[in-house]
Amino acid sequence: MTKIDIKKVVESLIKTFLNAGEISLELRKKGLIKSIKSDNTPVTNGDLEVNKIITKKITESTPTIPIISEETSDNKSLDDLKDFWLIDPIDGTYDYINNLDEFTINAGLIINKKPAAGLIYAPAKNRMFYSYGENQAFELINGDEIKLDGTKKFDKNEIKFVSYSNHIKPEINKIHKEFNVKKIVRMKSSLKFCVIAAGEYDGYVAEPRACEWDIAAGHAILKHAGGDISDFNGNEILYGKKNFINPSIILKSKSILQWMNS
Repeated sequence: MTKIDIKKVVESLIKTFLNAGEISLELRKKGLIKSIKSDNTPVTNGDLEVNKIITKKITESTPTIPIISEETSDNKSLDDLKDFWLIDPIDGTYDYINNLDEFTINAGLIINKKPAAGLIYAPAKNRMFYSYGENQAFELINGDEIKLDGTKKFDKNEIKFVSYSNHIKPEINKIHKEFNVKKIVRMKSSLKFCVIAAGEYDGYVAEPRACEWDIAAGHAILKHAGGDISDFNGNEILYGKKNFINPSIILKSKSILQWMNS
């Protein structure tokens, strides 16, 4: 692979993400055109337009790196992928369709099967997150680059996790008890990675579900903010797996890691 300046690439994409987010909201305001994909999940003209916008810019920025997007079949049949982009143009399509706020726009850069950079924008919340290396994870707030601090709100007596569902499965509940979780808040999109990286919540647990493009950008941001993601057995999450299927995952904030090691 041609060597790239990852920081420069990420910074060049921020404006595109902000623009794509604005367009996603405009299309929703006009009324989305919805259809059902072969896997029985919904897709809208907003998903497809955002995909077109960010894919075009990423291709211009890194023309030699293949792109895997949820919304296209391009490159999904390639074997032994090591360096590639994973794009989920709209994560949380249900929220997007139903005028809720947690949907996100996502792109994660994978180098040697590991997350090297991530961008996540939640347009309805006006929250833009990105990262490009160890201790280099940020949120753009009022035009200022604010470094993510996963320890600022930690309280070991009030540990807060996010959850995909209000109905907690026994296997997940067991892990919650191991972490002494006291509060659970439902959050469906990749925004969960960002609020954990920012220290607003402490962790997240999920059984095998979803695909690599759902977690790649968030994985990079959380990792670069000092957090961690592994499967239930403590194994590292790698990318480019068959059919891009995720294993079980446990997200831990920097504060949880420090608490566990103290």
